[in-house]
Amino acid sequence: MDTEALHVALQQSFSPDASLRLPAEQTIKNLKQIPGAIKMLLEIATEKQVIFEIRQAAAIQMKNLCRECWTARYAFMSVHSESGQKQIIFSEDDKDFVRVHLVGSLLAEPEKSIQGLMAETLHSIAIHDFPDNWPTLLPTLLQSIALSNDTSQALRVHNSLLALRKVCKRYEFKPREHRGPLNEIVSQSFPLLLPLAQRLCDPAENSIEAAMMLKQILKIFWSSTQFYLPGDSCGNSSTPCLSNPRAMQPWFDVLHFSLAKPLPEEIQPQSIDERNSWPWWKIKKWAAQIMSRLFSRYGIASYAEDEAKEFANFFSQSVAPQFLGPICETLNLRPTGQFCTDRVVHLCLTFVDLAIELAPTYKMLKPHMDFLLYQVCFPTICLTADDIDLFENDPHEFVHRQNSPLADFYDPRMSAITLITNVVKHRGKDVTPRLLAFLQENLKKYMSASNDTKNPVEKDGTFLVLGSLSEVLFRKKPFVDEIEGLLISSVFPEFVSPVGFLRSRACWMVQRFSSVKWTDDGSNLKTLLELVLRALSDPALPVQIEASKALRFLIDADVAHQTLIPVLPKVLEEYFRIMNEIGNDEVVTALQVIIDKFGDHIEPHAVALVSQLTAAFKTYCDAGDDDDDAAMAAAQCLECISTVLKGICERPEMYKTLEPHLLPITQQILSKDGDFIEYLENALDIITFLTYFPSDISNELWEIFPMIYVAFDQWAFDYLNLMVPPLENFISKAPQVFMSKTTIMDSKTVSYADLIVSIVTKTLQEDRASSSEVRKALSLYMSLLLNCKGMLDSYLPLINDQVIAKLAQQSSEEIPTTRISLLVVLAAAFYYNPLLEFAELEKRGVTQQIFVQWLSDTDKMDKWFPRKITVVALCSILQLPSMSLPQTVGNMIPQIVSTITSTTSKIEEDANQQNDEDKFDADDYDEFDEGDEGFEGFDEDQDVHSTTDDAYLDALKNFSGTDDVAKFLMGDAWMDDDDDEDEFNTPLDNIETVVFYRDTLKSAFEREPTLYQQVQQALTKETLTVCQQLFTIAESLPATGRAE
Repeated sequence: MDTEALHVALQQSFSPDASLRLPAEQTIKNLKQIPGAIKMLLEIATEKQVIFEIRQAAAIQMKNLCRECWTARYAFMSVHSESGQKQIIFSEDDKDFVRVHLVGSLLAEPEKSIQGLMAETLHSIAIHDFPDNWPTLLPTLLQSIALSNDTSQALRVHNSLLALRKVCKRYEFKPREHRGPLNEIVSQSFPLLLPLAQRLCDPAENSIEAAMMLKQILKIFWSSTQFYLPGDSCGNSSTPCLSNPRAMQPWFDVLHFSLAKPLPEEIQPQSIDERNSWPWWKIKKWAAQIMSRLFSRYGIASYAEDEAKEFANFFSQSVAPQFLGPICETLNLRPTGQFCTDRVVHLCLTFVDLAIELAPTYKMLKPHMDFLLYQVCFPTICLTADDIDLFENDPHEFVHRQNSPLADFYDPRMSAITLITNVVKHRGKDVTPRLLAFLQENLKKYMSASNDTKNPVEKDGTFLVLGSLSEVLFRKKPFVDEIEGLLISSVFPEFVSPVGFLRSRACWMVQRFSSVKWTDDGSNLKTLLELVLRALSDPALPVQIEASKALRFLIDADVAHQTLIPVLPKVLEEYFRIMNEIGNDEVVTALQVIIDKFGDHIEPHAVALVSQLTAAFKTYCDAGDDDDDAAMAAAQCLECISTVLKGICERPEMYKTLEPHLLPITQQILSKDGDFIEYLENALDIITFLTYFPSDISNELWEIFPMIYVAFDQWAFDYLNLMVPPLENFISKAPQVFMSKTTIMDSKTVSYADLIVSIVTKTLQEDRASSSEVRKALSLYMSLLLNCKGMLDSYLPLINDQVIAKLAQQSSEEIPTTRISLLVVLAAAFYYNPLLEFAELEKRGVTQQIFVQWLSDTDKMDKWFPRKITVVALCSILQLPSMSLPQTVGNMIPQIVSTITSTTSKIEEDANQQNDEDKFDADDYDEFDEGDEGFEGFDEDQDVHSTTDDAYLDALKNFSGTDDVAKFLMGDAWMDDDDDEDEFNTPLDNIETVVFYRDTLKSAFEREPTLYQQVQQALTKETLTVCQQLFTIAESLPATGRAE
């Protein structure tokens, strides 16, 4: 294929004629297999004579191919397949061509969308090649930026800035030790960027070109300072070390100008949409965002890292105060009738919220709190005319916006609420009395006004503020006593208001104040319940949504039980009607709470519930990838199904009735190549229920097993920990059936046992597998060995090869958790067949090393399962005649007896301790902590601080390095104590350890009295005493688990 043919294919891909379009699409799909295709795409995307749509299509394909074919990516392939298709990677010639010509094409590109696509392509290449394999990139960009004085080069300068930002973004979230290239970028580029930014800050400069360049400079600054100030430890005085206040002050001047720059009406676009995307408003957004981020990190010096203390002191004392002026001036735009974008208001309020915590800035803000609370925040909180129109004419969109999980990040209403809440919390004595008086006056004014003069928007805003302050009000006794009256006099009437959004807000207020202590005989709560139940069928969808969310908060009281039980079927019907109307995860969560609360009464409705929930799940999945609300509601449907399944666990026969409804959705999730990976955890939970509680596993459910394997193998390796419980259920429920099952993989017949071995093999060999995942995989071997006695002889050599090899890697590990899991697998092998396992160890010449390590590590076993299987396995060895033992083990019999004695004793001690803990009276704890009762906030001379923040920082300081911090922040198995052994059910559960121990030793003494007399003489007096105690305990227990 040549360039002209590719141009034709791209052109025909737009054709309405399917006979032309489909072959063209297939050609484009196969481009990665055509040598030189990436060169041709770049040539077409660059050629200005080609029509825009074709150039854009070429740029899109170029971007996608570079992401896919620039470097090798590791993918899991079936271990049974030897003919996997080799990944296609660009030749070095193609790569060289793209690296040389892409930058020049981008710098000369005038079309915004193609600029963006080329910049994304550059970014994906830079991830792999910069700086080592692309040393010319930075010099080329800086050379163009240096031409900024030449106005004819404005396009090249802007596009160079765009490209430089993409390069910086590559390091935006990197830990400090991996940011070396970024420090070099800063040292070379910032001396060019700062003078350019200062020129662009000329008050007379209002051109779009200037704004676009300044915006890119601020975005570069943002990416370069995301987590650390570049040059924190550069030690080079010639480097613009940003942690040095003197080096940063000129940048603060640029940011100050960007925020303070007046934007007269006459130079702004006419429409709101155009203003929101206008570069000069974007500059204000980036300036406010940068300052808010710096404030959050360096505003309170005591929280800053040690190397940043000097900078933090400078920032809090000098920088933050000087920005309050432009921030407040920006917030004053709307109160004075001028325009300001929502995003800028949001970020400015975020800055003020941070400034409240810092004493110097709070002192400056304190005289202006009335302005901030009543002229800025309260009007921002109130519904706008557009909001009301949306409520009435597009209720679905209204609900989506009101419940958006992203609202905290862009909605000024949310930042205004946060600011009010934090001011009351941190500086309460200065603002709370006036604020509550203001809100109370609003309610009185509304109550006394005639119907035609009432202001429902103001009342809605008042409710929103009061509800947002509910946690604070509940902690203060003077306010607590007023809440009941507030609900009765002001909230109850709005349930029947002619104004729909007030009815919705009344339901929301119930959620915020549901824990109020009612002082009457229960009539008020009953009335409230009836009002909420009636609101479930309100004509307005937003009211129905809030009512369905509110009901979950009212169901704990006895009166709620009495009221709801008779109408429970109707309530469930209303919930499903609402769920069919719109996807909302909080509605499904509320249904889940109701099902959980009324579990005893849900059983008759279980089939209908699961049927409705599965139907709702399918509907939400069909809504498409762009509907985030539907996606979250779909996941919540599966959570709700799990709640139903948990509620019927005492009726295991019901699972068979529900299985036909559940298998299709689990198959859908598992068979879509990862398209539904966000639901995989829920699907695995459902499969765990279906494989655990019923007495057997249906043929249809057995077909799920290889689907779990394929998911693990191809797209869900990281979900291994969640896959293990259902896989273990398959093994333990019917071991003989499991061992007989096979499936077809890559045209080969493979046994289910082979798939288990493949899962463990992949996990042990995969570098990115965590130690937790390794242990989870090993538990599958344990499950096989403990459940499939006599059926795994042919697998024992492979299991030993893998475990012993991994054990050698773990022999010197300071934390023995994984090593203990490996030893436990070997213990399970001894329980499976001690003679066969000895043969495997002897064949490899490692028997003595294994036993020395095993007996040594028993003292480090702090969990019951490793202890128990160690005792059972060693006892199984002692049940063999001594002549059949390897000599090295025969010589260790006294040590083995000593080990099983001390380990059995620890098991008994733990069991007794657990019994004592179970008897602990929880009433010894105080139900309510009134520590906050008298706290009215911090003085104006005090910075805000919390014990939680202090403890968090102390924890961070105790970590040894970046990896520790990353684990802590990401929750990645910190302290590695995540093995859920209490959920690991095995045949060993039927063995009473102390009885098994007693019977093993008694039979050994009876079988070989001379030998064991010598063993007894070799034991310490302490061990013999403990042995006698354990024998006494065993005599008092039923004779279960006796040695054979």
